[in-house]
Amino acid sequence: MHIDARKLPDHSVIEGDICIVGSGPAGISIAMEWDHTRYKVILLEGGGFEYDDQVQDSYAGKTTGQKYFPLKSARLHYFGGTSNHWAGYCSPFDSIDFTKRDWVPHSGWPITFEDLDPYYARAQKNLDLGPYEYGAAFWQNQDQAMKSLLPNDSVVWNKIWQFSPPTRFAPKYKKDIVNSKNIHLYTYANLVDITANENVSAIREVTVRNLAGRQHTVRARHFVLACCSIQNARLLLAANRQAPRGLGNDNDLVGRYFMEHLEIKSAELFLAQPNPLKLYEMEFGVTKARCELAISAQMQERHKILNGTCSFTPLDVARNIKPAIETWNNEDPRKSDENFLGSINSAVKNSTTPKEGSRAYELFTRIEQAPNPNSRITLDREQDAFGIPRANLHWELTNLEKRSIRKIYELIGQQVGLAGMARVRLMEYLQDENDLSWPPFTSGGWHHMGTTRMSDSSKTGVVDANCKVHGIANLFVAGSACFATAAAPNPTFTLVALSLRLSDHLKALLKT
Repeated sequence: MHIDARKLPDHSVIEGDICIVGSGPAGISIAMEWDHTRYKVILLEGGGFEYDDQVQDSYAGKTTGQKYFPLKSARLHYFGGTSNHWAGYCSPFDSIDFTKRDWVPHSGWPITFEDLDPYYARAQKNLDLGPYEYGAAFWQNQDQAMKSLLPNDSVVWNKIWQFSPPTRFAPKYKKDIVNSKNIHLYTYANLVDITANENVSAIREVTVRNLAGRQHTVRARHFVLACCSIQNARLLLAANRQAPRGLGNDNDLVGRYFMEHLEIKSAELFLAQPNPLKLYEMEFGVTKARCELAISAQMQERHKILNGTCSFTPLDVARNIKPAIETWNNEDPRKSDENFLGSINSAVKNSTTPKEGSRAYELFTRIEQAPNPNSRITLDREQDAFGIPRANLHWELTNLEKRSIRKIYELIGQQVGLAGMARVRLMEYLQDENDLSWPPFTSGGWHHMGTTRMSDSSKTGVVDANCKVHGIANLFVAGSACFATAAAPNPTFTLVALSLRLSDHLKALLKT
């Protein structure tokens, strides 16, 4: 069922069993788990079914620290969320990503890979992926031309990515949700306040507002914040009438540990013989699975480095692709997307790489950011049109990220050299191990994580192992905001898996 909240009588009261705030991949994945049940699910979306720049403006904010993309264009604020323009990269986290690593401060999740594994398998369907197979051997058996660059290597291994079409959650799920008898989608319903009971141990209701001047109250047994990481933190911090620091923020942790993936060109590979590197090749809309090189868990521990991966682009193409931080620079996400894709498409179109493959490749890094409490979201004094303080992002990196990138390519270079197949040349910014600065082309992946991190204790995190806000009985957070560490893979696959796990937990609660 669909209701346009602009057309409801002012100060309407909406009641249900579960209220989900946000209709991106996390919110829709949870909602669809409840279709055809006896429970009334309220799904709140701040925008409509199409892009609206006035609504999108509420995502605008300020950035400090490491240069970042304009916040207004880093996420999409309408039905389907940022799945409306994501690229579809999917790979599960590794077991080491969930563990406490003594060389990575603030690392460790209260759950393990094994806890999430069955939900990864279920998330394949949500994202229109292939079989739940993430071993390189499976895909190599489908195509004998997909040969490993370094077969049987104990230092460097092949990590598989599968590619969603990419799934656009809006067209895929809109009809089912609109026709559902128990899922009630309210568009143009921006959450502006959260009201708890007297001792702030449970949420009583939330307030929504739209640009038509209507305001409504939503009451439910359980509430789930399923906005993006910046907005989840922003809404909790802004709900400060009853809790001066914001809900769930008694220990000043909401908004902290903002994490991104560093995505940055790092080295060049020169092969002895031309090679198409088909196992590592990526063609949008065609490739179903490909590998990126990763460093084994044992080597990560030995060298005390973060988890990251390396992808390959023919050098004649890569040298003509502008860094994302330079092309994704417009406040309008549509224009930024056009600039970004235009640079890539132009470079590919003008490629001179022969069919038998290139001898020279650029090595491009995707690496986790170490959890850092100083990398954070805070509130600005300026408010958006709905009366909510805008977000400030301070993105702060550490020396561990740069040292890890350098070591990754030293290890890859050593291994291809020992195999007699290639040489690796580090880019200039990595050649001096005492140089801790970052080059101007340092970019992120638009992967926001960690602002309401998961932990067993309220002293070290905002939500528990079931994504419930510590100390508040019926308030949950869905999505990558809950990540305790960022790992190397793009976050959508994991955040959908985590959302399905949260849905199962809510089902168990409502049965009791």
